[in-house]
Amino acid sequence: MVRYEMRPETTDENKALVEAVFAELADKAPTGISYASFRLADGVTFVHVGITEDGASLADLDAFTEFQKAFGERAAGAPTASGAELVGVYGFNP
Repeated sequence: MVRYEMRPETTDENKALVEAVFAELADKAPTGISYASFRLADGVTFVHVGITEDGASLADLDAFTEFQKAFGERAAGAPTASGAELVGVYGFNP
């Protein structure tokens, strides 16, 4: 799980880059990756939740490389990463 804040003027660009990652995931349908991203109600905070198995990695995606490329220039600060344990999920398909 990763949480970070964007500078207000870069939030739409960041959202577009995240959407490009999901478009590539949908196109390539890699196995071993479960991934969700959220833009919080404040408009500048993003949360990404990912689970990877069997050596699968988002880093293999061109869109993810592009997302990371100028992250520091878009961000308002450093991201906070934390491991998490899935306790439960139900109908999580918005």
